Amino acid sequence: MEELFVSRVRVKLLQLFLSSRETLLHVREIVRRVSEEINAVRRELARMEKYGMVASEWRANRRLYRFRKDYIFYRELSGLVAKTTGLGGSIIRSRTKLGKIKFAFLSGRFLQGIPSGADDVDLLVVGSIVLPELQALVADEQAKRETEINYSFMDEAEFKFRVRRRDPFILKVLMQPKVMLAGDENEMLEGVII
Repeated sequence: MEELFVSRVRVKLLQLFLSSRETLLHVREIVRRVSEEINAVRRELARMEKYGMVASEWRANRRLYRFRKDYIFYRELSGLVAKTTGLGGSIIRSRTKLGKIKFAFLSGRFLQGIPSGADDVDLLVVGSIVLPELQALVADEQAKRETEINYSFMDEAEFKFRVRRRDPFILKVLMQPKVMLAGDENEMLEGVII
């Protein structure tokens, strides 16, 4: 664990790499985005490369960095970043304004920046939701990403009914890789038999 959270700069670098849609970043671009001193950024990048978190490559006399998806804690760190930045962070911070949320999650595809199809769901929220608040958060993230976010919401009774009826839509949504923002995944999947 010592290799994970030893500095503020490391936290900012993790947030940048794991929430950015760009795969390769130059040091100057990284410095600009995290608003830290270049030497501190270089030092952290060297440490992260030593631990196998990032990899670097040279292109046209420029050293570019990317986060390694084969890093042992990639999924866990990605989940942590998803819960503290972007739409996931907004939902968690605004949880009381959103009503009583029983379950909420973001799809793994959404977090990886993979475009969603017409029948895919990037965000599912279950509970007594204050719809204008949720719509405002989604609209804000859509403006930042400059792309549409497919989301669905339903009350707990409808969710349970659709699970019991083995509704194809809800089963597909529940079986995709996800990061839970609220609620317990095992409890949410009760009654869903593959």
